[in-house]
Amino acid sequence: MNKNFFIIMDLKLKNKVALVTGSTRGIGLAIGENLQEEGCTVIFNGRKNSKNSNYIKADVTKKSDCQKLIKEVIKKHGKLDILICNVGSGKSVISGKETQDDWEKMFMINFYSSTNMIKFSEKELEKTHGTIVCMSSIAGIETTSAPITYAIAKSALNSYIKHTSKRLANHGIRINGIAPGNIIFNGSTWDHQMKKTPLKVKKMLQKSVAMKRFGTTNEVSSLAVFLSSPKASFITGSVYVVDGGQIKS
Repeated sequence: MNKNFFIIMDLKLKNKVALVTGSTRGIGLAIGENLQEEGCTVIFNGRKNSKNSNYIKADVTKKSDCQKLIKEVIKKHGKLDILICNVGSGKSVISGKETQDDWEKMFMINFYSSTNMIKFSEKELEKTHGTIVCMSSIAGIETTSAPITYAIAKSALNSYIKHTSKRLANHGIRINGIAPGNIIFNGSTWDHQMKKTPLKVKKMLQKSVAMKRFGTTNEVSSLAVFLSSPKASFITGSVYVVDGGQIKS
């Protein structure tokens, strides 16, 4: 076989500085690790303490923490090229039982955690012609069994990505989103469900997902890394579905 048959794509990410919020586990951790593999300096983030030297503790549902986080990144690394807004949670009350507090909590976690980070990052990303990737959900695109508070917050995030993309493009910044379907990893909701009711979960996958399986964190993170790279330089304002063929939209 010709030794040149296999071509390795260079995503041109070497020496880029990337911040991944909510990256202590799951999709966020996978994105951070994949960016490191491409040569990026990655700052991981979460609400708890960590021994990771490339980790900054911050609760990005709070505006003050978002501002401090960006200042610390710039202080330590001098620039920001890539922002991955990964914080989110679907844990809420069942539809019809939601209160005002439930709505506010879910919007803080699933919407403002991204918009506030973007607000405080804009000036730095403009300097580097940087990129933003926000993690959304298929629940924000099509009706699913997810709590309505979560679905509406993610729907708002999808709309924000589309509507803010033109303004950000005027400053040399790209923004896109990823809407994962059912992704499994150690400690995830689906991991717990598989241990609790495996037959029920397998039946759901057979019925609802074209590929009849869960997705992996790497299958999501690979797209996030590509969208963060110069290889995706003409892509902005889009939300990409990664769900194994589940939703019909």
